[in-house]
Amino acid sequence: MLKYFRPDKLEDALVALSEYPLTLLAGGTDFYPARVGKPITEKVLDLTGIQGLRSIQQTDEGFSLGALTTWTDIIQAELPSAFDGLKKAAKTIGGIQTQNAGTLCGNICNASPAADSVPNLMALDAKVELKSMQGIRTLSLEEFILGNRKTAKKQDELVSNIFVPHPGKNAFGNFEKLGIRAYLVISIVMVGVVAELNEQDEILNLKVAVGACSPVAQRLRLLEKECVGQRLKSIEIHPKHLELLDPIDDVRASANYRNAVVPELLKRAITGVV
Repeated sequence: MLKYFRPDKLEDALVALSEYPLTLLAGGTDFYPARVGKPITEKVLDLTGIQGLRSIQQTDEGFSLGALTTWTDIIQAELPSAFDGLKKAAKTIGGIQTQNAGTLCGNICNASPAADSVPNLMALDAKVELKSMQGIRTLSLEEFILGNRKTAKKQDELVSNIFVPHPGKNAFGNFEKLGIRAYLVISIVMVGVVAELNEQDEILNLKVAVGACSPVAQRLRLLEKECVGQRLKSIEIHPKHLELLDPIDDVRASANYRNAVVPELLKRAITGVV
């Protein structure tokens, strides 16, 4: 077996995965920086030759984002307003070169607590489709990401696409990110929001996820429930809404600082959806 394999057919990739332990490569924007100055010892399965994996398709049920869909693809795609948070996040992911190469599926498979796509995709109720020679299985994003750098993907599987069900007709998305600067930075705290409003601008449905404040981004379901029927600007954030969060001290910020800024970032993200 060669150490580097770049098939042009999905079936060939799945066959290889069924036979050997392989490291999957999509955009490589996480893979290569982690190995600077080190020899690459893994056997690599490069997915970039499988053209069918790079697509954004609308179906009767929702939107399918192929495994090789890049951040630039998201920025340029005509998508409903509910995707505005994901688009906003895409514009903060590194520089243009990173946006052109980096993929959403790579971002979720890397499973960093600070992965900028995750809160937005959680707020969109995204599901992950995994394929292998054994068949297809679908998991919610919350089921797929199990912890820091840990996912439910099996050794013989690859993520073929991310599926987002059709959002509500009057649904809007937003994203707020706190870092030491506006761009080219890893998040200290981030919030993804999708809010569906009625004609009186009252909340019919709210989905909120906070990232970089726990090993896995967290949906704030109690806050979501209690906001139904309220106007955006009347929402109050209380400690009980944040009990699922468990931030750490690291080189970017302390846990105390993260806890202190989350309520303000939540308010900005929620009130800024429209």
